[in-house]
Amino acid sequence: MKKIITKSVILTGLIMGLLVSLLSCEDSFDNSDLKINVPVSVTAFSINGTPGTIDQQTGQINVALPFGTNVTSVVPQLTLPEGATINLDLSTPTDFTSAVRFQVVNGNLFKDYTVNVTVSSPIISFKINNVAGVINNSAKTINLILPEGTDLSALQPIIELSEGVTITPASGTTIDFSSPVAFTVTNAIASAVYTVTVSVPVQGIEVAFLGTAASRGAITNMDEKTACDWLFANYSGARYLSFDEIVAGAELSTIDAIWWHFDSAQTLPTIATNPTVTAALVAYRAGGGNLLLTTFASQYVDALGIVPPGKGPNNVFGDFLPAGGVDSNSWGMSFMGHEDHPIFQGLETFQTGKANLLQGGTFRLNHTAWWFLPEWGGYNDGAGWRSQTGGTNLASEAWDDALNGRVTIAEWGDAEDANVVVISMGAYDWYNETDASGNPSQPNAFITNIQTLTQNSLNYLIGQ
Repeated sequence: MKKIITKSVILTGLIMGLLVSLLSCEDSFDNSDLKINVPVSVTAFSINGTPGTIDQQTGQINVALPFGTNVTSVVPQLTLPEGATINLDLSTPTDFTSAVRFQVVNGNLFKDYTVNVTVSSPIISFKINNVAGVINNSAKTINLILPEGTDLSALQPIIELSEGVTITPASGTTIDFSSPVAFTVTNAIASAVYTVTVSVPVQGIEVAFLGTAASRGAITNMDEKTACDWLFANYSGARYLSFDEIVAGAELSTIDAIWWHFDSAQTLPTIATNPTVTAALVAYRAGGGNLLLTTFASQYVDALGIVPPGKGPNNVFGDFLPAGGVDSNSWGMSFMGHEDHPIFQGLETFQTGKANLLQGGTFRLNHTAWWFLPEWGGYNDGAGWRSQTGGTNLASEAWDDALNGRVTIAEWGDAEDANVVVISMGAYDWYNETDASGNPSQPNAFITNIQTLTQNSLNYLIGQ
């Protein structure tokens, strides 16, 4: 017991000594040079005299500028507390086309800010007969589809504009929309021309949307559903055709074109290769029927004998939720050498023979079923692919001017009457899903190119 008491006394002494030492250090610590009782908040921020809204909690600064403002070279005006500095050079212009971050420092404190600048669209809404047009500010187009039978020769658009913007022709003017009409928007900064196209569903032809669901209403894949809804809005003779109906002996001879847009899986469903189904579709094509096969359905050319055995798409891939993601780059295609082909007419191009289909910043799954030429399949180039498949390659990726790297759009049939078209690249994306966290995707500004490409393909096959 004596030894234990002795050790306890020694331990207590050591602890007391340590405390005294720490207190002595604290007394000798000099914090007089620290400046922590100073303001670091930006109290005002503006661009070209337009004030921004500042959220001091999040550090977000939002500035909404008028239509036509050039935000690529801007010197902002801001108010800082006395003694504060920032790491943003206010002596030279800054590009605000994307978010700009800066830090305020005052004494030993700092605070981070993010500036988000938006430029107002000149046209807020464009309606005819209470039908709202789809406004594409990137392409400067407005598209409306009015009910079947609408007389397009005398319509009055109702147009809502941003503050300070005028438009010619004016809202409420009676206009003939039998062909596209140019509208000029102007404010004190800039002017731009928007092309307005008004249409009614295509009449007199029957187009069937082929699918694995029992009915149109039972489609669950959003990409397939969006494509199907577009077809029904644009073709008065649209109908839904299930594979089960074909198995049951559905009459196909009255159908001008069958479109199968398959987005649900990389592997074709078993029912698609059912001998009854393939025999019916082979007979349909032999009897003058036409097929549009898109995304993963491009692989169907093998099962239907459109290409020799084993010569279908050799590079099939893509993500499925919750995978997928956002790419900052826009995805498009090159159709150089085929600029006059009916399929590519009316597309918004960024260069002769090149057009984007999927805008940078949109969520994508990249569902692809194309032919990869140089290294795989023994094709070597476009000429080799044509020789071995009997098809005509019409498009590749945007970088491929000679169309020797990929086959993303192709047709089969004789020179006078093609009866099969495939569109196989991941950029052909009808619906931009939310990400794994449920955040909505940025809208695809190039969706009108996808719609135009599809309508052109159907009309080309049918001979319209």
